Amino acid sequence: MRRFTAGLAALTLIRVVMADTIPLSPDETYYLIWSHALAGGYLDHPPMVALWIKAGTLLLGQTERGVRLLGPLAAALASWMLFDAGRALFPGTKAGIVAAVLINASLLLGVGSVIMTPDSPLLFFWTAALWAMAHVATAKTADEGGRWWLAAGVAAGLALDSKYTAAFLWIGIGLWTLVVPSARPWLRRWQPWAAALIGAALFAPVVLWNARHDWVGFVKQGSRVGDWQPTRALGFLAELAGSQIGLVTPLVWLLCIAGLVTAVRRWRDPSWALLAALSVPPALVFVQHAFGGRVQGNWPAILYPALALAAGGLAIRDRWWKAAAAVGFGITGLAYIQAATAVIPLPPRLDPSALRLRGWDGLAWQVALAREAAGASFVAADGYALGSELAWHLVGETIVGVDPRWRLFGLRSYSIADATGVLVMDIRRSEGPDPAVWAEIERIGEAVRPGAGAPSYALYRVKGRADAARKPVL
Repeated sequence: MRRFTAGLAALTLIRVVMADTIPLSPDETYYLIWSHALAGGYLDHPPMVALWIKAGTLLLGQTERGVRLLGPLAAALASWMLFDAGRALFPGTKAGIVAAVLINASLLLGVGSVIMTPDSPLLFFWTAALWAMAHVATAKTADEGGRWWLAAGVAAGLALDSKYTAAFLWIGIGLWTLVVPSARPWLRRWQPWAAALIGAALFAPVVLWNARHDWVGFVKQGSRVGDWQPTRALGFLAELAGSQIGLVTPLVWLLCIAGLVTAVRRWRDPSWALLAALSVPPALVFVQHAFGGRVQGNWPAILYPALALAAGGLAIRDRWWKAAAAVGFGITGLAYIQAATAVIPLPPRLDPSALRLRGWDGLAWQVALAREAAGASFVAADGYALGSELAWHLVGETIVGVDPRWRLFGLRSYSIADATGVLVMDIRRSEGPDPAVWAEIERIGEAVRPGAGAPSYALYRVKGRADAARKPVL
């Protein structure tokens, strides 16, 4: 236990250092803007990631470490909860330690605990709910189990406040309660129903925000359900499998799959049934989705807290899980080094960290020079990622967003009517500036993201129409 605690502390320290070293990704700068316009929801996700960033930046300021502070800390606490859940579900075994080590060895948590995305709070609260339900499943008395039900309700509600895929957590817990004979008596007690009400109350602000904004968040997520392209399914399924093997790292992934198979085969056991109920339904949905479209690699992240515990419950030889962990930590270490230093001379198109992280400061510097040379009073950006990165790097400049999504934010606005600015557009956008917004449009050059291997950006000197609407300031 001492070695486990010391190792977890050292790993957390490394992650905090990396969080302060790696440049912010476009998604992170986008969520940072959310934290300056706190609301019950947003177009893309519920608000928890914005709340986490707000808390971190209040403590450490508008810095990389501030934006990401809660990620490494939450990963450490979630690792302990996973360890304790393993002790509860598989007493007298190393299941908890194995599970915590394996999930920390994966790129999924190794990178996910450093880069702040909605998956960070989602995995934390998902793991917290799993931890609580593990104690429900093994409770010696009804009173003890009842207290854990209430804790699970809080965690499940906060998970829904993090990402909509937390609905699978609710489905899994409900399925476990209905299918496992020893769990059915809970349906006659008040605690599970109170837990559901607590979770629903915590999610209510997200529902209210959507109701006031024409249900845009629910519509955006629900629009993916109807996709159906069976002729491309084989390719999508191969991408799904490949992304999971890469993100979880190969040997850890194999152990997780072995754990999944075992959990399904032993579903009559309450402990194994809980792990199956929290992993099988979302896994089936992701496979089904691959028959209609691409499954993003991070979507199945919710599977792995339960699957890591299932892998820990296999009682395999130490050398197997230690070898899997060693390979995983090695891959994660290389990813850290490459993201921070680019020491491996990869072509940018083969380096994910280059494509997402590098060159934004250089681009911002070029844009600032162009604005000054044009005598412009503001910079406008057409895409949310571009606008968010420019807002992060050009402190003190007026950056306005022309993407329609910004109208959903409670940001202060800026009048572009009769004002001169520099509009930055990804050169891949063929339609060019919108004449309904700009009275004058003059292309004045291009800018690039140095070292990113990304397309160039077109720079335009523009003048807002006299009747132009005010635009949000990023």
